[in-house]
Amino acid sequence: MKYSDFPLKTLLEDASTAAITAGAKIMEVYQRDFDVYHKTDLSPLTEADKEAHLIICDLLAGHRIEIISEEGDSFPFQQREKLSRIWMIDPLDGTKEFINRNGEFTVNIGLIEFGTPILGVVYVPEKKWLYIGARGFHSEKMVLKDHRSPLWHTVGRRLPVEKSANQLRVIGSRSHLNEETKNYISQLQDIHGEVEFLSAGSSLKLCLVAEGKADLYPRLAPTMEWDTAAGDAICRYAGCRVINFETGEPMKYNKECLLNPWFKVVAHGREF
Repeated sequence: MKYSDFPLKTLLEDASTAAITAGAKIMEVYQRDFDVYHKTDLSPLTEADKEAHLIICDLLAGHRIEIISEEGDSFPFQQREKLSRIWMIDPLDGTKEFINRNGEFTVNIGLIEFGTPILGVVYVPEKKWLYIGARGFHSEKMVLKDHRSPLWHTVGRRLPVEKSANQLRVIGSRSHLNEETKNYISQLQDIHGEVEFLSAGSSLKLCLVAEGKADLYPRLAPTMEWDTAAGDAICRYAGCRVINFETGEPMKYNKECLLNPWFKVVAHGREF
């Protein structure tokens, strides 16, 4: 199939443009002083979160697909359960990383169809990395020169770009590494011997598994659907598995409760 004949082509390009444009605004805020607020759950919020949300919603509005956003209004399940497609976005994933200025924050835009992610875009503004993936296509990583949409399908590298190493590489959260995860990694060491542990923020962890730079990402802590939908799509269409930690079933989206179960992301060709 030629890229020009790709059924989700327009949605993928527009989602990418929205992520990149939001990323440019995020970097404007990042490069100056900014205030930090706290939501009712005490999670941090900045001007960059709000501005990115507005940009993405505006640029995706023409498709007339409803949006669930971390920074948006609540969307009753009785209304959204009837929808065949819905955008799932996190305008600034990794706000703590943004505040700490370590560069490991992302813009996440995922498209859900009947509970399954069929398209994902993750943009890493500080590094200008663009990850994309979609059903019927595959997944790619693009390294951009500036915050502008690329010449499509001319600069990307198909994922995964690295082969699995002999030593098991486990990636985890930089901000949320809990005892359950530490115990699980210890169990892996008992089975596989030495384990290399990598840390990263935001949905960058899923993308690094898709890229082939890590073999396993266990998430044994709370996340929301907007945290993972985009990265899940990128992983799936790179041949990885994003599965419920307890059941081994693929993750589902647009559930009545948007809280994810514990899950793990398994690299292409690996079994855990």
